[in-house]
Amino acid sequence: MTSREWLVPFIFLSITNLVFLVKSDFPTPIFSFYNCLNTENYTSNSMYKTNLDTLLSSVSSNISTDGFYNASMGENLDRVNLIALCRADLQPYQCREYVSSATMEVLRMCPYQKQVVYWHEFCTVRYSNEAILGTVEIIPYRTAGSSHTIPDSEKFYKELNILLDSLRNQTVFNSSPQKFAAAASQPDPNFGTIYAFEQCTPDITPEDCGACLNQSALIIPQCCDGQRGVRILRPSCYLRFETNRFYNETMVRTLQPEPTQPIIVPPASRKEDNDNTTRTVIIVVVPTAACLTLALSIGIFLRTRRKHKPSGELETGNEISTVESLQYDFGTIRTATDDFSDANKLGQGGFGVVYKGKLPNGNEVAVKRLSRGSVQGDLEFKNEVLLVARLKHRSLVRLLGFSLKGSERLLIYERVKNGSLDHFIFDSIKRSYLDWDKRFKIIQGVARGLLYLHEESQLKIIHRDLKASNVLLDEEMKPKISDFGMARLLVQDETQGKTSRIVGTYGYMAPEYVFNGQFSIKSDVFSFGVLLLEIVTGQRINNYQNGDGEENLFNFAWRNWNHGTIENMMDPALRASGSLDIVRCIHIGLLCVQENAALRPTMGSIILMFTSFSITLPVPSRPAFFVSSFTSPEILNREENNSRALHISQPSEGEPGYSAPSINDVSITELYPR
Repeated sequence: MTSREWLVPFIFLSITNLVFLVKSDFPTPIFSFYNCLNTENYTSNSMYKTNLDTLLSSVSSNISTDGFYNASMGENLDRVNLIALCRADLQPYQCREYVSSATMEVLRMCPYQKQVVYWHEFCTVRYSNEAILGTVEIIPYRTAGSSHTIPDSEKFYKELNILLDSLRNQTVFNSSPQKFAAAASQPDPNFGTIYAFEQCTPDITPEDCGACLNQSALIIPQCCDGQRGVRILRPSCYLRFETNRFYNETMVRTLQPEPTQPIIVPPASRKEDNDNTTRTVIIVVVPTAACLTLALSIGIFLRTRRKHKPSGELETGNEISTVESLQYDFGTIRTATDDFSDANKLGQGGFGVVYKGKLPNGNEVAVKRLSRGSVQGDLEFKNEVLLVARLKHRSLVRLLGFSLKGSERLLIYERVKNGSLDHFIFDSIKRSYLDWDKRFKIIQGVARGLLYLHEESQLKIIHRDLKASNVLLDEEMKPKISDFGMARLLVQDETQGKTSRIVGTYGYMAPEYVFNGQFSIKSDVFSFGVLLLEIVTGQRINNYQNGDGEENLFNFAWRNWNHGTIENMMDPALRASGSLDIVRCIHIGLLCVQENAALRPTMGSIILMFTSFSITLPVPSRPAFFVSSFTSPEILNREENNSRALHISQPSEGEPGYSAPSINDVSITELYPR
């Protein structure tokens, strides 16, 4: 048999084996995220449900070989618009398999919502009762980062930005219009090689695609500083980079290296050409087949191994992030709380009961035992814990960790022994414990905590429910802000968000938030101003006592400010101190509660006002009108269609940080608004 004769069956068998291995290899999705937008719901027997089921069942069989599908069905309120997109480096059969799985999973995760975005590792499924085809959507979005960090992130991100800028142009303008995707790699002497992949849905314009990818690149330093690998997932685009290759180069357009000098091949005879061709085929095919077989075998092994990973590990992005340092043994917590005995019960709220506990090492903790009605998955719950645990500041209550067992979910907080501020300043006896020195330190501590949330943390957070009952006092009477159940997360370059579900406590809520749903750092400043006035006067904003009881705290403060009778505003326990700080604090408080949000100072400016008496304070305008709990109820009955919630649970009465039930409820951690 000649070399050519034995070569043909060898190649055939090699390729057959490779095809079999490839077809049997479906990489296991590392993550799945979903956003169930509670703008409008459907019922199980509605026409919308029928149309949605029909569309979802048709995606897998009808998705194009380029991995994109869009369809609509129904009329008016029952119309369903659907888009599905596979990652561009998948084989068509892999795409169909993943999409089929996603369309079943999305109904389980979001059973009655009309607007849903569902991401997993290799595809996106999105549907809505509103038109979505051809419209770029950058929110909601999700991020997933590696647990491993880069030692010198500044150099790394400098190289990364060069790579992403080049890749974005390739994705938008030079890639196949059907794929709208590209990949690239860039060697780096310090970090090895950086690999990146970008993709947009092919229904949007190149300009919109570029804008979407640019927004994703901009938030990387804020969401995932120093991490070796990051994914940014948006409805209209996808960005990912790693320090190891994660995409299939044969299925996606990759940036070409700089051209080198061409190799001049001398002319040869036909026989030499044939011999060279045969030799070339052997040299290329045999090693390639062997390498691919080895690589696929390793992939299958790793996938099998991943299925049996320990339960104490959490996957975020391409890496497995350990959560052992945050996860407590359930039995240990049960023992620490004496089996959740009533004797250790600190309080109860709508989201669970809080117990005091003592760990084997002697540390005292507050344990929130969440209600069992939650629909959160374990992975999402852990991700939320990790997110909130990243907030570390001496003026914030610290989340120590969590525990899971079956349907039981526990949150473990540091124990703040002196309870909440409202138990002191509104108590006729305990208020005497808080002289002006202590109150001023509390005011400054709360201000620094808010500054951290607004400007200094990696996450830009609007608390939205700052009040006296959400400020806890430690053994030294230092303040710690608690209750992030209503907090909202903004992208670093955003200044405000908007919602149509109003949550919070009347009196503390800024007017632009109550009536227009607009929240920003200035709405937190308004709440801080109310808290400051309460600390100085010793009176509740919602229950102000003044003779006949008809004058609210805002009007009382404004009248005394204009009449120069500031001493009438002071808590009687403070009048003997005669401190100029008190007058200055009242002035700052009135600046914070001005009706025009633009006139209110930022927390950075407020701290400067506290520490530098050389700064001349502006004259405040009239405070916003008082919004009581009896304000028109129609503002309470609107659905929320845009929010970024940082929510694991609501604090209960007692520690850590009970607050009286606030108006309406909250949603689970989502990084959007619409």
